[in-house]
Order: sequence, then structure tokens, then C-alpha cells
Amino acid sequence: IVTVIEARQLVGLNMDPMVCVEIGEEKKYTSMKESTNCPYYNEYFVFDFHLPPDVMFDKILKLSVIHSKNLLRSGTLVGTFKLDVGMVYSQPEHQFYHKWALLSDPDDITAGCKGYVKCDIAVVAKGDTIKTPHKANESEDDDIEGNLLIPEGVPAERQWARYYLKIYRAEGLPRMNTSIMANVKKAFIGENKDLVDPYVQVHFAGQKGKTSVQKSCYEPIWNEQIVFTEMFPPLCKRMKIQIRDSDKVNDVAMGTHFLDLKKISNDGDKGFLPTLGPAWVNMYGSTRTYTLMDEYQELNEGLGEGVSFRARLLISLGVEILDPSSPDITSSTEVSLCCGYSKLLIHNLKSSDMWFLSKSFCHRIVRTTVSVHRYSHFFISQAATGKVEEFFLFGSFLEATMIDRKIGDKPINFEVTIGIFQYFEYTFSLPTINCFLSSTFNQSAFLFITVIHRNYFHLPYFERKPCVYIKSWWQDQRRRLYNSNIIDNIADKLATFFLPQPQHSVPDVFIWMISNGKRIAYAHVPSKDILYSSVDEERGKDCGKIPGKKGFGPAGWTVQSKIEIYLWLGLNKQRKDYLSGLPNGFEENKLSKGPGLPSSPPIMKQIFQLRVHMYQARSLFAADSTGLSDPFARVFFSTQSQVTEILAETLCPTWDQLLVFENVELFGEASELRDDPPIIVIEIYDQDTVGKADFMGRTFAKPVVKMADEHYGPPRFPPQLEYYQIYRGNCTAGEMLAAFELLQIGPNGKADLPPIDGPADMDRGPILPVPLGIRPVLSKYRIEVLFWGLRDLKRVNLAQVDRPRVDIECAGKGVQSALIPNYRKNPNFSTLVKWFEVDLPENELLHPPLNIRVVDCRAFGRFTLVGSTAVTSMRKFIYRPTDKQANNWSTTGTVDTVHVLAPATPLLLKKGDEVEEEELDESMLDWWSKYFASIETLTEVYPKELENEFGNFEDWLHSFNLFRGKGGDDDDQNLTDEDRIVGKFKGSLCMYKVSDDMPRDMSFDSNMGMFQNIPHNDPINVLVRIYVIRATDLHPADINGKADPYIAIKLGKTEVKDKENYISKQLNPLFGKSFDVEATFPMDSTLTVSIYDWDLVGTDDLIGETKLDLENRFYSKHRATCGIACNYSIHGYNVWRDPMKPTQILAKLCKDGKLDGPHYGPGGRVKVENRVFMAPTEIEDENGLKKQTDDHLALTVLRHWEEIPRVGCKLVPEHVETRPLLHPDKPGIEQGRIEMWVDMFPKDMTAPGPALDISPRKPKKFELRVIIWNTDEVVLEDDDIFTGEKSSDIFLFVLWLKGQQEDKQDTDVHYHSITGEGNFNWRFIYPFDYLMAEEKIVISKKESMFAWDETEYKIPARLNLQVWDADHFSADDFLGAIELDLNRFPRGAKTAKQCTIEMVTNEAEMPIVSIFKQKRIKGWWPFVARNEDDEFELTVGLNEEQHKGVGIRKTRLQVNTHGKVEAELHLLTGEEAEKSPVGEGRNEPEPLEKPNRPDNSLLWFLTPLKAIKHLVCNQYKWLFIKIVTAVLLLAMLALFLYSMPGYMVKKMLGA
Repeated sequence: IVTVIEARQLVGLNMDPMVCVEIGEEKKYTSMKESTNCPYYNEYFVFDFHLPPDVMFDKILKLSVIHSKNLLRSGTLVGTFKLDVGMVYSQPEHQFYHKWALLSDPDDITAGCKGYVKCDIAVVAKGDTIKTPHKANESEDDDIEGNLLIPEGVPAERQWARYYLKIYRAEGLPRMNTSIMANVKKAFIGENKDLVDPYVQVHFAGQKGKTSVQKSCYEPIWNEQIVFTEMFPPLCKRMKIQIRDSDKVNDVAMGTHFLDLKKISNDGDKGFLPTLGPAWVNMYGSTRTYTLMDEYQELNEGLGEGVSFRARLLISLGVEILDPSSPDITSSTEVSLCCGYSKLLIHNLKSSDMWFLSKSFCHRIVRTTVSVHRYSHFFISQAATGKVEEFFLFGSFLEATMIDRKIGDKPINFEVTIGIFQYFEYTFSLPTINCFLSSTFNQSAFLFITVIHRNYFHLPYFERKPCVYIKSWWQDQRRRLYNSNIIDNIADKLATFFLPQPQHSVPDVFIWMISNGKRIAYAHVPSKDILYSSVDEERGKDCGKIPGKKGFGPAGWTVQSKIEIYLWLGLNKQRKDYLSGLPNGFEENKLSKGPGLPSSPPIMKQIFQLRVHMYQARSLFAADSTGLSDPFARVFFSTQSQVTEILAETLCPTWDQLLVFENVELFGEASELRDDPPIIVIEIYDQDTVGKADFMGRTFAKPVVKMADEHYGPPRFPPQLEYYQIYRGNCTAGEMLAAFELLQIGPNGKADLPPIDGPADMDRGPILPVPLGIRPVLSKYRIEVLFWGLRDLKRVNLAQVDRPRVDIECAGKGVQSALIPNYRKNPNFSTLVKWFEVDLPENELLHPPLNIRVVDCRAFGRFTLVGSTAVTSMRKFIYRPTDKQANNWSTTGTVDTVHVLAPATPLLLKKGDEVEEEELDESMLDWWSKYFASIETLTEVYPKELENEFGNFEDWLHSFNLFRGKGGDDDDQNLTDEDRIVGKFKGSLCMYKVSDDMPRDMSFDSNMGMFQNIPHNDPINVLVRIYVIRATDLHPADINGKADPYIAIKLGKTEVKDKENYISKQLNPLFGKSFDVEATFPMDSTLTVSIYDWDLVGTDDLIGETKLDLENRFYSKHRATCGIACNYSIHGYNVWRDPMKPTQILAKLCKDGKLDGPHYGPGGRVKVENRVFMAPTEIEDENGLKKQTDDHLALTVLRHWEEIPRVGCKLVPEHVETRPLLHPDKPGIEQGRIEMWVDMFPKDMTAPGPALDISPRKPKKFELRVIIWNTDEVVLEDDDIFTGEKSSDIFLFVLWLKGQQEDKQDTDVHYHSITGEGNFNWRFIYPFDYLMAEEKIVISKKESMFAWDETEYKIPARLNLQVWDADHFSADDFLGAIELDLNRFPRGAKTAKQCTIEMVTNEAEMPIVSIFKQKRIKGWWPFVARNEDDEFELTVGLNEEQHKGVGIRKTRLQVNTHGKVEAELHLLTGEEAEKSPVGEGRNEPEPLEKPNRPDNSLLWFLTPLKAIKHLVCNQYKWLFIKIVTAVLLLAMLALFLYSMPGYMVKKMLGA
């Protein structure tokens, strides 16, 4: 669930942004907002997935902001943010609430922050509930840097990093073809090469890269590097590495490994970046045998636990933090792949062997271009992964039992594998151990399978135990595994969880049972658990031990076999110790080299008797269609098995049976068997008359061992009964109460064993009961049952239930209710209380469950089971008279507690940290004033169902769900316990020890037992008044991602659908509706409130529904009929709505509880049961007259009723409850929430007043008049091409209502401003509809020309002023902008000079005003723009809401003045605007004066003269002087040359 609220500080000019939400392959888009960098969306998206958790949590959630996307163009990506779904689910409440996602450009990692997106993200699985955190005030929400969308512990300023994953080689790949295909290839091509074309594919943070394909190779060598560029720390936990087989039709995964970056990094002070290897990682998946259709292929994809070794891959991972300022950084976040071809040279240099890889690298780029990295040498030392050593794996099969009968008549053998090395243990040729241990095959002994039970068999591994051994070669990484075992041992002692070792080299061991060539079942043994070390702390927990392994196969719940196997893994040079863990008496068979050798010495065999004390079980799995079972238990120990008796139709059987296993042979030393006895397997089955028994669950136990020389006595004997958890698959399936003891039979035989009593009940036959020393001590208890009624019973065998009866049973005793003669007419019982006595254990933990069954009594004496349930714990129903005496506070003396209730306070409007006390006219207030303005003080808003706050209103009347039908498993998603509910039994229980000194009140009614003073259960008519306020986060029901919701009410046979008042295209509709419905309890007791989606064509779709049990509320002592208000008022918006006044309510409560009081005294005092309360006694009527009343006093007592002794409890206050909406087809998944409350008024009492008017407030009409007077210090954008003079042609663009382009207006242009000063005197007029309580503007418009009706939007009241430079032949230039939140913005400066930067930097100290309070404001405000570094440049007056946390690096924040604007904001109501109209711009009426601008009429003539002046006097002055001087000199020279000849002639002639 993703809610995109708004975006801030988006980089770019004149943007039209939209947000894309992408999860996996599914994308959804918000609407486009035009001409804004701060769009407001508040749009809600729901993505539905039906996937395993691991797959779901690896999906990437990506938020992208796109500019100018439409049908013809894809738009420009502004920035993205991504994290995986698992990161969200790991957060508290599985959500991020009101957090800001920092956007970055994946194509330009040097660009820094590209903006922020405010959103809510929640991941809801089945059974989860969405809990909305306490809404922070506006200032907290707008603190961007303090509310970034990052998990706790992740630094706010994340850096870009490169993740270098080097992939060297792979080994042990499985066959991916059959011999037939290989022969076909050989026949047609002429070559016999492998048909595997492997490559490695890596997924990380939504990116994907892969290596080259190595053709026909089972041991491929890549030596390639995949480079991911992603933020660090990453918000994606795992890197998925797959080896795949390339195929022309479909590539197939051969193995998958997940690399968890948290396991290979440390974020502490001495931590390190994610680092791995070079190391081998092992991959597990399906079996290595190739099949054309692999039914377990999903295991190779990484889903589930692998059942076999698939391959191992040599990789290394390194992380490099990037410096964006470095010139070497390339701009790519996509996958770059270093690939090429290489030669592998292996030098025989003994211990200094090196794998030297000489290679040229080139880059193959996915989607984006990056710089090319070239390497001349790329090598890895063989020692880097550890020296290759020879390992020795030894195993001895000591026992193989519980073999399924289906495979018992076929040959059976076991396969033990470690990596690609394997060993088969055959049933007809096997090495053995007894006093001997053999590693050869020359002894042959065919093993016949022996029957131990008609369902299970065992192999006769008696004195001679078959053995296996495997030699394999792996890199020696034992030190890592030793350290892991040391930490595991510490973690076990501290009962903590330790993450597994990410770097391992030795693969795990798999044991397969094979029958007739078919794999049946497997067991997975981690190699570190059986690794040998001479140091005990380093040794694996199962090394040299005999753990029992259970083989689970595809046969469902049935165990295929249980084996006890001795395993030892170590270096081959340590093999002298491989028998050190075997029990004494086992020796290696060294005499097995040939026939005719002497026999072995006798083995140490111990004889025991096992006593299994099966007492009872509870909450078992329902295996029959009736909702019950016929359970019995099978107990398996060693090679023997026994069963208990079958108990019919119960989920809580009490067997009370002793099972004795005689002459149990166990091999080994007595002391070892005492400390670590074999396990006992107990399986619970349901017996069917036809067919085999159904498996219900399984548990394991270890017996208490007594050796022959030990005394049978305390503290160990006799053993105590204990509860054992029963499991059915991965889910719990009940508990079993039992005890187990294993008694050694000594030299004297069974004479030394404690005696066994014979059968105690001849009716049970030869069944032995649990002995008295183990059986719990019993006492006589009386159980009283309150039979109130039955509700919502479903049909049984297509017939309606007509004459039901309830049967109660506990420990073989019980009682039956009276018969309901006509269920449809009256489902309540005529006799309320019955009781029975029963012997129960004194230990309350051992009390048996109480069974409740409902049967329908039909014609001819037939009884049909309707449903049943079991009360597993009776502790909350036990009556304790001592507690009652202790709670009788009146016996401790008089205690005076004084409470003062202040008179009604004026309404406090709370927003942010600012609290303004405002005296309002009460005639202007309504119920919504309490809801929006002061929820905390006047109305209790519960974030969940009301019944959750008051114990389901089961203070004396309880509801027990009745079940029928078979239970469902975790794998069966379509069947839940809710589907098995067939009705409810309403009643109660009371259990107490029977004694003669039970206290009895004088007015004690013996017919009612402990249920005194409860109301009658006769039908009663009630007026139910349902108030529905709003719904939130509804699941979209239409293809446009919206819904058209309306309300539907159903109570009994009454159904109301408010279809004509549907709300168009809303996922958070505000209903404000009340419905009055008459009902009769108990027939009409379940209220269903549904939200439907209205459709023009077809049937309406159910979005979700919620169900309320009104009956329990009505009869509850918490008095949930009508909430107790905080104040008592007889008029106005807070009028008292209960037909009973507080004094009447208090008097009734005191009478019902037999309390002393109330006694009203002078001075505003009231006394109830030795408690004194004080409060005002005056009340004001609608005429303003004050009069005396005791209702304030009574209300004070009611508000503190839980403090009253003996009968006090919290009374339900005036409230609003938030209930989840659920859909029957999507059980457990919320489809939204609904806010509502319910009042109930009995029809036989005073009629209530009219319903409260909670209809949604109609928005009030306002008109905002904005006058732009002047600008100053505006940036001069233009340069005169002739004069070089700076100037701007200034105009203001005013965008009212963010993203609503149709509402934009602009001023005229102030041309050629050379000082940044502009004069406008221009008026903008914006009429709008406004909701004062929500501080939102309401807009209703059609989304498109094809829309059926208008859609209502609510957006913040924000005014956006922008200053632009007008250009004639090119796009206008953006100079700056400011956005004012009209509810809170800085007060404007009086003069332009006073408009300083302090208005922004110290906004907290600046006066904040609201246009809705001030009405008229005039002043100077600044503009904001971005500098060349793409950072904000701030000017005076920007509010914190827009620019808090500006710039991705605060140290480089630029603060410059880019202009100031003098504006006047005037707010009028719609009526005021009609009375005094004005014109837009400078038009009539009330035109504004023309601005005093310089005369531009001769601008066309003056401009050339100014240009000449600039050229002559400024730019080319000295050049002009030089040219003039040169011209004069040339002229003088020319005149000289011209006149010189004439002058000389005259001189020569003497003229």
C-alpha cells in the first residue's frame, strides 16, 4: 500500500511532474500537476500479490518522478528512490508513515538531491492490521531531514558506491541433458560435448547483469566482473546470484545463492564495508538427476530448502564509496560488465601455487554508457580460497525405523553425498560395524525388512551396523567453521540467534533414502555441525554424536523413515579419531578380509523397559467433516510401536493410559544412554470407519532414564506430566500431556522395577491407567454453566437448525441445556443456569479442556451435530472468593477521593506547537468541531475496534465460536478457521472447589448460582443508531485505481443501501451519515456495515465489511449503549444525547450494584460507597440563564466509575472507533478502515432525541484578492547586445492551487527594468471553497470529458508567486518564486529594506500569520531560485514548510537575494465579495491606479542614441581616440604631401 502525498524541491523549471510507483513489473501513476516544483497528490495505490514471503520481500519498490509524460512521449526522469519490500516489512508496524523519499538521478550520480517525495508505505500480510501512528503536527511532517524514508540506523546522507562482484569459476554443475540427447548430438554433429551452456546472472537493487555464456562446459571459467552503482548503505538487503543454462527456447536456473549484505559488513565504529572472498559459495536445489520436467525446479530458483548439491561458485565482492567531486566518476547506475576471454595457467609451485589469469577486459554496458575499464592482469592466488585438503566423511547407520509400508516391500538403500562426491549404502552389500568396523564390501548380508507396526517397518540393524565413507577434496576453511561453532555454542547458552557463516567452502551433507531406484526422502546435515576438532568448543554440535534424522518426502505428512546415524567429518589425516564418538563397545571390524575368521566379541547391549504415560491431549486438529476427530496415538521407540485406545468425536481426548514397551534393546554404554537416550516419536491419528487413518500431528520426546543401580524415587522419579507441542507440518496442531520413563532391566530381571497396577476400569478391558504417583491429585469441582443463547447457526446437511441443544462435557462429566423449541423465533434458552460436579487436578495447568457441542434434535429421535468447540483453559472462569474479599475495599475503612471537574473550556485549536485560545461563537460550532479541533479532549478516537479496548465486552457474557468441518493447513490458503465457523454459543462458565464454607449473600438466588444480578434474556426491542463518519485507505475497485463508495447497513432482516449518495472516485470518502434501525435482541444481534463500489453497469462490488456484536455491547457492564460525554450540556454542539441524565444513570448503577449512594451534598459534593467527588453544580441553558443541577456531579462519578469498589469498571466514553474492512474472498487482509460509532436505546424507555447532525461540512465560499504592487532587486537577466546593459522585462505569474494550471494568472510586463524595480498595481481574484476544520480547498471537476460525474479533490491552500523575464522570440526566463501556505506564513516586511534573510534562516523566531485570521495582509516577501550547483538560493521571507532542509549538502548552501515583491492579500467571504466587487487587473469596478513607470514611448528612438553613446564613450573610447588621432595625422600628411610640390615650385621660381 503506497500513498503518495506530495513532492518538494523538485529540480527543474516550469515542471509538470507525476510520480510513478513501481513494484516488480507492475506500475501505477499519479495524476500530472502542471507548472509546479512542489506538487500535492494525496493519491493512494494498492498492489496485490500472492507470493511466498521470500519472493515478495526481494521485490524492489521504486518511486520515480517524471516530467511531462503523456501519450506521445515518455517524459523526462527527474529522480528515483528504491528499496526492497522486505525492508518495509521489517519496520515497526510494517510501514513507513509520512516519510520523505530522497530522489537521485541514476544517470548522473554527481547531481545530488533531485527532490523529495512524501509518502506512506505499508506491507500487509494475512492477519496483519494497519496501525496509523499518531499524526505528527505540520512542523514535524515538514522537517524533511528529520523524516527521511530510511530505516533506523541508516545515515541520512547516503553516498553513491560501486559494488564489484567478481565471478571466477564454477564447479560441480549438474547434468542438464539425457543420454539420448547426447547420442543425437553425437550422431548429427559428430562430437560428444556437454550440453550445458552456463552463465551467471545477478540481481541487485532492481538491476540485472550477467556474464558471458560458456559453451558446453561443466566447469566454466569466467573471470568476469559485474559492477553495480547504487547508494550506500543500500536499501535492498540481498544480492541474488544464479547459475543458469542458456537455451534457445528458455533459460533454466541450475542453482541460486542469496548474498545478504548485512552478514558481510559491520556498521560499527570499527566496522567494514560489505566484503566477501574470494570464496566458494555452495548452491542447493533439486536432485542432480536430469529430468525433462523437473517438478522441483522452483528449488533451483531459491524457493525453499534445497534437497541436493547443485554447484559451487567462486566469487568475491567489494564495495567502493564514490566521491562525486572526482572527475573520474562516470555517470551510471546501471550494470557494467567486465568481460573477455582468458587463459588459465596453473603452475606447480607446491604451496605457492597461483592461479594466474592473463586477460584483456572490455566493458559491455546495459542501457547506459560508462567509461571503459581495462586490465592488463587479473589474477587470484589459490591460497586466497584456502589450501586444498583431503577430507574424510564417515557415517554409520545405527538404526533405520518408521519406514513407510508403501515402500517396505521394495529394495531400499541410502545415498550419502557431500558436494559431487557420493556413496551408496546398499541393503545387500554393505560395510558394517559392531565390535568390528569395516570399510570393505566383501561381507554380504541381505537385510529383510521387519514389521514393527502395520503402517511402519524397520531395517534389522542390530549387532552389525552398515558404514559409509567418502573422500573428498575442498579448500581448507575449517577456521571459519570453527569460529562459527564457537559462537553457536555461546549463542545456545545465551538462547540468542546467530547469523550463519556467509563464507563456507565445504558443502553440506545430504542423506537420501532410495527405494527401487526412486528417491523417497532426504535429510540435510550442515557440514559445520559434524566437523571434527580436537578442541571441544570448535567441534560441530553433531560431530561424533548420534542425532536422529527424519526423512520427509513427497508423501505428505507421513514420515518416510527415521534413522539414527553417526557422522564424522574431518581431514583425512585426522581419521584416526573418526570412531572416537561412537558408544563404547563398537569396534572396527578388522577381521573382514576373508571368510572363516573368528567371530566378534560380544557387543555392549542394554535391556530396558519403556513406560509411556499418555494422559490427555487438547486443541487437536479437526480431521472429520463434523469438526471433530476420533483420535488415537501411535508411539514409536527403537524398533517397537504401540497405540492408545480410540476416543470418539473429540478434539481433547483423555486417554489416561499406560503403554509398556518390554525388552527394548539399546546398544552402547549405560552412562551414555542415561545422558542421551533415543527419542520417542508420538503421532496422533484420526480413525475412520472406511479407509486408512488420517494423520493429525506429531511430537517428539526424550524419556527420563533410570539405570538398574539407581533408586526409583524423588526428585527424578516418578516423572511429572508435561505438555508437548504437537506439530502438523510447520504449524501447531495441539498439545499432549504425557510422561516417559526408560527403566533398565538389571540382573534380577523385572523384579527390581516398580510395580504396575492392573486395569482399574473393567469396562475398558486390559488397558492400564496412568499410575497414581504420576496421575495428578484430584479434587471435586463444581462447574456452573450460563446458557444464554445460540447465534448465527448455519445449515446442516442443507437443513436449517430448528431445535438446538448445547451439551457441556469435562473429564467425562457434563450437563445439557434446555431445548430451544423454535430457534428462528427465539434463539435463547429458557433455563439460564445449570451445574455439574467433576473431579479435576488441583494443578490448574493440568485441567482438561471443557467441550461444548451443539446438536440439533430432529424427528424420530435423531441428533445432528451442528458444531463444537473446546475451552482449553478454564483459568479465567475460576471463582476465587479470596480475591473477592481482597477487592472489597469498603472493609478497609473510609477513603475519600476528591475529583474536580472544571467547567466547559473554550475550544482549543491545536496545530503544530502553536496553541491559540480562541473564543468562538458556539452557534458556529458543530460535532465536527470536536472531531477536528480537539479530539483529545472531547471525543475518544480509538484506532481499533471498540471491543478490543473493553475485552470484547465479555465481562460476564462470553461468545464461543462453534466449528464444523475439517481443519486447514498452512499450505491450504483457501481454508481458514473462519470458514469453519458455523455459529456462536453465548453463555459463561464458573468453576470453583466444592466446600461447605462458601460465602452466601442473604439475597443469594440458588437457581442462578454464581451468576447473580444478570438481566433476563427475554426478547427486547432496541433502536440502533449507526453513525458512519468516513472510510480511509479503501482498496481500489475500478480500473482507474479509484472507487465510488457508498454505505450498506444490514441488521437482521433490515437492509439499507445508501446507493444514491455514492461518492465519486474516492478512496478516502467522508460520509457523515447516520442510520436508525429498529432491532429485536436476540434475533437481530449482528450488525454488518459494508462499503460497496457503485458501478454504472453491472452489479456493485463489495469493497469490505465489518461486523459488530451488538448484544454483548448492550448487556455489558461497561455500558456501551451510549458513550459518556466529557461535559454535560443541554444545548449546542455538545448536547447530551443519552435519554437518561447522568443522575439517572448513576442512580441505576448504584442500585444494580447494591452500593451506598449517591448522596448529594452542599458545595458540589457527591458520595458513592465511601468515595467523595466534587464538581460544579451550575449549568447554562440556551438563553444564557444559569441554574443548579447535580448532573455535573453525577457525570464526574461516571467518568471515574472504575475506581468504585467491587462493581466498578470503566464506562465507555463518547468515542469514535476505527474498524477494519474485510472481504470474504481475501480473509485476513484489510481492505480499508471505517470510522464510526453505534448508539442503542431500548424501546421500553424514554425515546432519545434526534440523531446528531454529522453530515459533512459544506465548504465555505471565499474570495482571495491578491494585489501585486511593486518588485525590487529582481535579477536582471537580459544583456543589451549593443550596450551590454543588464535589464529585465518583469512580469509576475501567480499560480493559485498547486498543479491547477487553469487557475493561473499573470500581470502585464514591466519592460526594461535596469534596477530590478517593477511597478504593477495589478489585482488577481480567486474565488474558492474552503473547509476551515481540515484547512483544505475543495475542488469538484470532471477528470476527463468521458467522466460520468465530478470528482472532489481536497488540496492545501497555497499561493505560488513567480517572477519571470518576458522574451519575444524565445521562452520566458524563470527568475524566482515563493509559495505561501495561507494558514501559516511569515508576516511580510513593512519595507523592502527590512525584508532580510533572517525571515528565512530564523523563521522560528519570525511572526507567523494566517490569512484566515488576519483577513488582510500587506508586506514584502522574497523570491527563491536555484544556483548553478542546483542548490536553493534563498531570499527573505521563504517559509520553512517549503524550504527546510534545502540542499543536499548544508555546508554549501547558497543564500542570495533574487528579488522581493510587495503584495497585498485580502480574504473575503462569498457574501462580502458579492457586496463589494472589484475588477481584475486594473479594470472596473474599483480600478487600481496605473503604475508609475518610466516613459517608453520614444524607446525605439532613444535606444540607438544610447547605443552610440555606449559605443563611443564606454566600450571603444580609446580605440576611437586612436582612430581619430591617426586620421588627423594621415590628413595632415596628405595635406603636406598635396601642398609640398606647389610650395617648392613657388620657392624655386621665386614666386
